[in-house]
Amino acid sequence: MKILVIGYGNPGRSDDGLGPALAERLEALAIPGVTVEADYQLSIEHAAMVAEYDVVVFADADSSCPEPFYLKPVVAKHIVEFTSHSVPPEEILHIAHSCFNASPQGYVLGMRAQVLEPFSEGLSPAAQEVLEAALERLLGFVSERLSVPEPADG
Repeated sequence: MKILVIGYGNPGRSDDGLGPALAERLEALAIPGVTVEADYQLSIEHAAMVAEYDVVVFADADSSCPEPFYLKPVVAKHIVEFTSHSVPPEEILHIAHSCFNASPQGYVLGMRAQVLEPFSEGLSPAAQEVLEAALERLLGFVSERLSVPEPADG
């Protein structure tokens, strides 16, 4: 089982940096079988990376989510837009499937952001608490998936 966690967002906008902050914390744990990436936003290039994994978690700040966070499945879906900037997770999974014949399980980890000030680095105290709770849940989620034995060939 190979797991990819992509934390994305803009650390220069306070709590919008929750995704990269989570990625940094998770990467420091160096969990075998888990690859961690951080970026400002999702782009179509992420589809090639996603195609290499069994499970992908897209972690991002969400100012409209119920506190403190959610972790929910996301499925591949073609979304027609006029830009390649800020591609949603559904579209990344769709591109991974259509271009690379890959169908990883997708999940979105949305973390409640309250302070989204431009030109302000660092998470608010509330976001720090959200980060700790989301990381704890993500570690349980990862542990559950890594402990599942792979089916035997035959």
